Formats: sequence, structure tokens, C-alpha cells
Amino acid sequence: MPVRIAIDGFSSCGKSTVAKALAKELGYTYIDTGAMYRAVTLYFLRNQILLHEEKKVEKALQAITITFSNEGKEVWLNGENVSDEIRQMPVAENVSKISALKAVREAMVAQQRLIGQSQNVVMDGRDIGTAVFPNAELKIFMTADPEIRAQRRFKELLAKGEKISFEEILVNVTQRDHDDTTRVQSPLVQANDAITLDNSVLNEQQQLDFIKKLLPLNK
Repeated sequence: MPVRIAIDGFSSCGKSTVAKALAKELGYTYIDTGAMYRAVTLYFLRNQILLHEEKKVEKALQAITITFSNEGKEVWLNGENVSDEIRQMPVAENVSKISALKAVREAMVAQQRLIGQSQNVVMDGRDIGTAVFPNAELKIFMTADPEIRAQRRFKELLAKGEKISFEEILVNVTQRDHDDTTRVQSPLVQANDAITLDNSVLNEQQQLDFIKKLLPLNK
């Protein structure tokens, strides 16, 4: 049976960074589910898909193909590399609303489950341990102080040349926390059997060491 490692948690916690490193070290497939929802959001924004128009939403989802390359680092939307664009603020400001749609979540969860049925995977997102793989062999729930998360995101965007204030980032992080935890469809919640990893003061190697000690293969 494939091993599924689920890493859930709040936005800008560094879930993807740790999950990529863990998957590479273990030789597992890495799937950034957050990037999948961001890609859907980008498609909706580009094509002006209104969230209340159910038929257009369903038609749009049928037209979307999302793939990964370069060990999960590059995200492709219908054959276009959108890795950078999906990390920009227009997508960040809308992804929580769009990913809350039942049709969107059902479409993405179906794809994620299909991937995890045939290979060892490390998946990070909001509902991997609760909705996608409730029977995952290992579940991690990542968190960190909101201001620390905002500061990390601020530095990341500055490095990419984006002009944005720390205050704007903090508002976005706080709003996304609220949206993710209060939505009706698959809200962000810690699974009962998930282990908390607060990385407010931990570097990447310390986080990796923490998770590796919990691996099913080590038990």
C-alpha cells in the first residue's frame, strides 16, 4: 500500500517548502494542493468566472488541466507555466473564496486521491488529513504566529520585486485564516490524530528532523 503523508496548516507556514524537501529525501511524489487551488483561481480570474454562476464554474473546471514538473516546483495550467503568477497578490486575495466552492473542492480532491492511490506521496494543503486522506499514515498540522508568517511572505514577495507593504500582507494572512477556518466546505481544522508542528522559531532542517522522527517507516 502507498504511504500518504498529509501536511495541513495555515497559509504562509512553509508547508510547501518542508513537504518538497521531505518528499525529495524520501523519494516520494510531492503534490502542492494549494498550488492546484491557486491555479484554478488564476483561471477563474483570467476568464472572469463569477462564483454564483454554477454552470460556468463546472464548465471551467472541465477545461482545467493542472500538472507539476521539476519535483513539484513548477505548476502548469493547461500547458502554461504559472508558478510565479499564482503566488502574486491577485490570486492570494481570491483563492480562499474560490477554493471554498463545493464544485472546486470536489474536482481537486478527486484528482488528489487518484494521485495518492498509486504512489507514495507527500501532500500539503488545508484538508489533506481530514478530507482527502483521512486514513493517511502520518498527519502533520503546521502553524506559526500570524505576524511571523506575514513577515516570511513579505520577504518572499520583496525578493520577487513586488511592491507591497507588510501591513497588506498581514491583513491578507489574517483574512485567509478566517476564510479557511470558517468556510462550509472542508474547512481548515486539525485532524484528531494530526501532530502539531509550530515552526515559529524553527528552521527548515529542524522541521524536517521533527517530521522524520514520526515517519511510519521508523516505527
